[in-house]
Amino acid sequence: MPVSPDPAAPKLQPFEYAIVRVIPRVERGEGFNAGIVLLSRAWRYLGARTHLDEAVLVAISPDCDVEAIRDHLATIERIAAGDADAGPIALMTPPERFHWLVSPSSTIIAAGPVHTGLTADPAATLEHLVRTLVLR
Repeated sequence: MPVSPDPAAPKLQPFEYAIVRVIPRVERGEGFNAGIVLLSRAWRYLGARTHLDEAVLVAISPDCDVEAIRDHLATIERIAAGDADAGPIALMTPPERFHWLVSPSSTIIAAGPVHTGLTADPAATLEHLVRTLVLR
């Protein structure tokens, strides 16, 4: 469990998250949830988890490059983790990385709007959101 910056602080701290969506045919707007990016400044936590449902991807877009999308989703996780091999964005501060990862885009992989909540354990909250909103 992440360590709270202030032991006297309330156990529930704010967090922000966005759903990462795969939209293989941007012109049609059809897509599906493929991950979550979660930031809690109070807990000093940034995490991302992704899961590519290849069956759904192929059903929506049979000619889509599955490997390229899988690699891109893995890069999102690496940037969130601050992996220096993921490029210069991974070297930014956690809030900067979060806002870069969830910035609006019109590409095949795009984050939805940012939502907020309260958590006592951001890693557990991230896993709960992945189970609830991404996994089928």
